[in-house]
Amino acid sequence: MARLTIKETEGYDEQLHSDTQYLCSHQGMDTELVDRLVLQLNRTYPQILSDKEACKFRSLRIPTKARLVELLKDLHGKGDDACHEFYRALHIHAEDVYVSLPTRIRQREMPDVRSAMTETVIPERYVLNDRGPLFFLSCFSLAVGFAILYYYGEGRRLVCTEAFLHCSAMRLSKDAKDVFISYVEVGKRR
Repeated sequence: MARLTIKETEGYDEQLHSDTQYLCSHQGMDTELVDRLVLQLNRTYPQILSDKEACKFRSLRIPTKARLVELLKDLHGKGDDACHEFYRALHIHAEDVYVSLPTRIRQREMPDVRSAMTETVIPERYVLNDRGPLFFLSCFSLAVGFAILYYYGEGRRLVCTEAFLHCSAMRLSKDAKDVFISYVEVGKRR
């Protein structure tokens, strides 16, 4: 159910630091995509990129790769939330680039520790024994038999008590059956 994510092992600013070289060298990070990312961060989250910063990162006088490097440095300096919003914008506008990021590839390759733990814990938690329903029924019969002996053994007797107790003793081992039946026979003599 729960999946161990990169977010739990490292922050988004650390991920962005790891992914910076890949993003700067990726062919998919063209001028149009960088502009869309800057506009997304400026319009949706003006606290991350102000209008002045957005104009600086959208300036066509500066090469796209240089603007991208500056944008990533700026976001990295603004902290984890800004980097997280950059990843969200990248996921919205260029899913193919987002999926091919080194941190996303590592995330897919990481073993799912939590689900492995739940797969091993849950069966052990709910399986009390592996003997099956007949074992339960024989134990239950034994308990009912002892309860009947305890409550009706010394006082008045039920008519079908002996037959019920003999049936209850059928699934017991030889020694336990002998003790159980002898106790019933002693109760009859009283």
